[in-house]
Amino acid sequence: MRAFIASSIGVACAAAAVLPLTAPGGLANSASAAPAPATESVSAPRLPGSTQSLPLVPLTPPPTTTPPGSSDSVSLGLPAREVEPFALLGVVWDDPEEELHGRIQVRTKSAATGEWSSWQDLETHADRPDPDSAESRGDKVRGATAPLWVGDCDGVQARVLPDEGASGAHRLPGGLRLDLVHPGDDPAADSGKENPAGEANSALAPAGALEIPALDRQEAGQDLLAVRATGQAEQTGRTGQSRAGAGAPIGPRPGIVTRRGWGADERLRGPFLYTKTVKMAFVHHTAMSNNYSCGQSAAIIRGIYRYHVQSNGWRDVGYNFFVDKCGKIYEGRAGGVANPVMGAHTYGFNHDSTGIAVLGSYNSANPSGAAVNAVSKLVAWKLGLHGVDPRGTAAMTSGGGKYPKGTTVGLRTVSGHRDGYVTGCPGDRLYARLGTIRATAARLQGR
Repeated sequence: MRAFIASSIGVACAAAAVLPLTAPGGLANSASAAPAPATESVSAPRLPGSTQSLPLVPLTPPPTTTPPGSSDSVSLGLPAREVEPFALLGVVWDDPEEELHGRIQVRTKSAATGEWSSWQDLETHADRPDPDSAESRGDKVRGATAPLWVGDCDGVQARVLPDEGASGAHRLPGGLRLDLVHPGDDPAADSGKENPAGEANSALAPAGALEIPALDRQEAGQDLLAVRATGQAEQTGRTGQSRAGAGAPIGPRPGIVTRRGWGADERLRGPFLYTKTVKMAFVHHTAMSNNYSCGQSAAIIRGIYRYHVQSNGWRDVGYNFFVDKCGKIYEGRAGGVANPVMGAHTYGFNHDSTGIAVLGSYNSANPSGAAVNAVSKLVAWKLGLHGVDPRGTAAMTSGGGKYPKGTTVGLRTVSGHRDGYVTGCPGDRLYARLGTIRATAARLQGR
């Protein structure tokens, strides 16, 4: 599968780094500038998330400009237009098994300055549920590019440049459309399904906690026993208990922002989904701008969550964990951070693995030391819960994709997405740090 990385490292609508997202109706996500009487309490309205879907259409006449050095013709796209405010976008199509042979480029208009960005390439998405899995069945799952965070925007333009084959341009997938996502405010206080997600972490923190606290290595060992004692395998009807014994090496537990902490609207997702154990971790990048503020991380994750569920048609966000460039760790897919939750992050190898996505693009930019350190801590704790050495290997059975279905593949217990699928993820610079992550995680486990 051909994949492209966003060509612009900066946030397209860069004003979003310092300005609040605007509401779908155009109102700023803040209290009115007019002073309120001292006797009144005025608060900003809570803004729900939203998705706008715009079909890509034949461009007539086609644009006269194409990317420098390109001979591709532009066949489909979206003329420049103003839209309701959004902050994240991606392109989806009907058949998830159909590959996109071509390039999709977008440019966006800043809601703050009115200026248009340069053209940016979207990366072909290689993250999705395993073939023939319960999550991939039916007509809800769609093909898609990776989402791109662009900040606070109210204008967009798109163009598709198909690959040229031996007999002309490849056929493009049917139903191509551009989805524009506004992540909305933190809706946790209004969510009627918050408790089930929180209760999945009940052995680690109260159901309403915004963050699961960090523990030192000795406390984490006790934490392992507490997790085993909760009988969560019986609760879920699965045999997903840890394979680790009481004396198994385990790293300190890092602090983890819960789904309530980043504002997951639990009304969007489907039920929990578990696999038997966790044999390994896949490291990803989200293939979007690195020029975000860490104060925006929760909104970015809410945007990815809405895109994965409503645009891609998955039961929940695909990754088990997120890590931002400041080293903060976030719970991803619901079901309990200590449990073997089945994700939708590495096509063919979602069983018995966990997926960790670092926010940003790391093909030409180095990941921050804080992010690398956070991934190391998370790996040491998560794999330790399941008795796994971060420096080891695991025999994994392919569900299809890069390796034929049923093939037994030996993979490092800490691998990059590209090891399990044909993709450049997690970028050359982050992939090069996996050796450091393995060594650091093993040291934290006391190996």
